[in-house]
Amino acid sequence: MAVLFSPKILPILLLVASNVFMTFAWYGHLKFKMSPLWIAVMASWGIAFFEYWLAVPANRIGHAVYSAAELKTIQEVVTLAVFAVFSVLFLKEAITWNHLIGFALIAAGAAFIFRA
Repeated sequence: MAVLFSPKILPILLLVASNVFMTFAWYGHLKFKMSPLWIAVMASWGIAFFEYWLAVPANRIGHAVYSAAELKTIQEVVTLAVFAVFSVLFLKEAITWNHLIGFALIAAGAAFIFRA
């Protein structure tokens, strides 16, 4: 259990949680297109508040062992993974081969950031 709270693992877990909130903030309103836009914006803003409570500590804690570029790269890869799951499960949209290839290319680019 202690390993989950290490500066190498905890930031990743916090970034996963923050991305769940942010994905709902950015894309959750797409299922409620009949709601006025101002309500979608205010609801998204409220959800994003909680995302910040996770993302800021993730980056502060993570910067003890990761560079800012590495933290940003982790965040982007986590964002793609969370979004892919969200898109399929919540929005009921298919992930196509083009999406998978594009995500894989982004992940390959991310691998260069962590190359020694």
